[in-house]
Amino acid sequence: MSPVYDIRSEQDADHSAVRCLHALAFGDPDRVPGLVDALRARGGTTALVATADGAVVGHVMLSPGRLDAPERLVDVLSLSPLGVHPDHQRHGLGTRLVAAALAAAEQLACPAVFLEGSPTYYRTRGFTRADTLGFRRPSLRIPAPAFQVALLPAHRPWMTGTFVYADPFWTHDCVGLRDLEQIARIEAAG
Repeated sequence: MSPVYDIRSEQDADHSAVRCLHALAFGDPDRVPGLVDALRARGGTTALVATADGAVVGHVMLSPGRLDAPERLVDVLSLSPLGVHPDHQRHGLGTRLVAAALAAAEQLACPAVFLEGSPTYYRTRGFTRADTLGFRRPSLRIPAPAFQVALLPAHRPWMTGTFVYADPFWTHDCVGLRDLEQIARIEAAG
């Protein structure tokens, strides 16, 4: 029997549990938890948690980014990170968190949400390979198939161009991959 999950806005009291969750989900005690802390401190984020029996078992964050479009800069969002506790993976919780994040972005009248991640996973959750729609990735270390976008109702056809991450992504080295062989494999499968 699958646990019952509740998804709600992140509260200040959740911060410690969210740090632990991302450390477990990403196998690194500092990089992604540090990114989350820095994005929160920067402001403008929308964060959701999933709980089971009162414990935080999932987290997703939307943070401000920019689209350097030909007409003008456009405020957009980045969906990152998405973390689910290892004991709660493969129960559809990540899918529910992505759907809730996209619904929140739509409520904010955001035109597009960007991410870098598994094309196989995110393609079935509302995302499309971004370069096929006229968007340019912010780093060559992001394999083209992994750079994805979900276009929302506020999007207009002229809104194309280069996606720009908020500074904390760069400061915490959370843009792209460092393994050139892995980049090549993803590009070839793309």
